[in-house]
Amino acid sequence: MKLLFLFLDGIGLAEDNSETNPFAKANMPYLESLLGNKKLIQSSVPIDNDQVTLLSVDPNLGVKGLPQSATGQAVLLTGINIPAELGYHYGPKPNPEAAKYLETNTIFHKVLNANKKTALLNAYPPRYFDGIDSGKRLYSSIPLALTNAGISLFTHEDYFAGKALSADFTGQGWHDFLNFPNAPLFDSHTAGVKLAELAKQYDFSFFEYWASDYAGHKQNMDSAVQQLETFDGVLKGLLSLWKNEDGLILLTSDHGNMEDLSTRKHTANHVPLLLFGDKQLRSEFNKIKQLTEIAPAIAKVLNI
Repeated sequence: MKLLFLFLDGIGLAEDNSETNPFAKANMPYLESLLGNKKLIQSSVPIDNDQVTLLSVDPNLGVKGLPQSATGQAVLLTGINIPAELGYHYGPKPNPEAAKYLETNTIFHKVLNANKKTALLNAYPPRYFDGIDSGKRLYSSIPLALTNAGISLFTHEDYFAGKALSADFTGQGWHDFLNFPNAPLFDSHTAGVKLAELAKQYDFSFFEYWASDYAGHKQNMDSAVQQLETFDGVLKGLLSLWKNEDGLILLTSDHGNMEDLSTRKHTANHVPLLLFGDKQLRSEFNKIKQLTEIAPAIAKVLNI
């Protein structure tokens, strides 16, 4: 049994308002067909059919203030209510107090301790590692947890070798922003097929998509809609190769943001939990209400 964790930073569930919610405006025919011709908005929840399960999950965890990336991502990786233990939400990068929770007992550690294979499927460019090495850049929670478990991040060489994917799925960013004119480029469907091929090599794989949170902070509707429409093609390619017997694909987020472009800030909205794959395995997640409950359910289905 394999599990692919698709992490989309800063996406929540909001109302059906195309003026402020790109999920209401974007053309996502493939995902909407799986959801019974519904959009990925709050009023569509819950859905549990032969293709997909959609649940609404609370990222606030009983703590005042808006959810933040560092603690939210750490919760997803550990199942611990870190904001409650600290007394606050924190982000975007983990402070020393939040970082302590990522030293040992994350999903990545548990998969390795069970003698299973795991990886973060994102490729990172040279300037990312230069920033880390110089101390000018801090790891966010996900790569910090991975490196704490002794797993190396994929590099540009891995991307060129077909061992990892670009953070934007298609690789366009390597051309437009990173000055790699020969970097591999994929259309969205092919990127999804490639993601499935990579994920099948591991018992637990993780892919982090952060541009959604960026679009939310910039209140950029055009970028948000474009991202969602690209993702719809990625999802179609991914599920063309991923069969129920392969295991589960899980998609969720750390907090709301992009679903409400009336504000630059994060939101208190619930986040979606989307599951694709074997329906019996999906049923292990059906009672989840809070962000803390996702990691234990993953550990259960992976038998770690």
